Amino acid sequence: MSGPGAIVVLTGAGISAESGIDTFRDKGGIWERHRIEDVATPEAFARDPAAVHVFYNDRRRQLVGGDVRPNAAHHALARLETSWPDEVFVVTQNIDDLHERAGSRNLIHMHGELCKARGARCGVVIARDEDLTVETPCTSCGTSGALRPHVVWFGEMPLELERTYAALGSCALFVAIGTSGNVYPAAGFVTEARQAGHAHTVELNLEPSAGETLFAERHYGRASEVVPAFVERLLASETIEGSGT
Repeated sequence: MSGPGAIVVLTGAGISAESGIDTFRDKGGIWERHRIEDVATPEAFARDPAAVHVFYNDRRRQLVGGDVRPNAAHHALARLETSWPDEVFVVTQNIDDLHERAGSRNLIHMHGELCKARGARCGVVIARDEDLTVETPCTSCGTSGALRPHVVWFGEMPLELERTYAALGSCALFVAIGTSGNVYPAAGFVTEARQAGHAHTVELNLEPSAGETLFAERHYGRASEVVPAFVERLLASETIEGSGT
């Protein structure tokens, strides 16, 4: 591989927590207050779409109408994308739009996007930052009640995995930020990067994840501190040290 090497960054809830986004799995997180089976499965939407819409409308209002802003970690990754002489590819488990607001462009939301809706019948994906209800008509096919949040629910396949695995197989550096290491397939990305691409692997997290021993390099602390510091060191050297083996 010529050049300094491509970078794949995986981000999870920990990168957005400092921006005011509720986490899902931490103590006091969303899944302690809501049953997954009631709000985050295709079966829940089929059984009670109004309740599911209320749940995601609340999440969307927090993102759109509140004081939520990208933090220093989001901005550091956007800077890395524009300044690194090779490809920087961000794969996020988050459904917020804070990476985009910070300036990241080479990005996949593997679990969907809160500010978009999907036609359950026609499959069209549209921008939507307003509330959804069972009466909201699809702007493509016109069917009322056919719009659902553009979110990957439990039991559904994450988005664009083929593109993600292709990037993992050829990257020189894999960085996981703010992830628990408990949710698959994302939790397996570090192993994929090491075995397929022999990448150097780095964990940046508030505390060690479930997969901490799989990473060659680990730094712990607030995302708004450890991510900008890591990006600064990386850009200063423009080299990727270490090996995934």
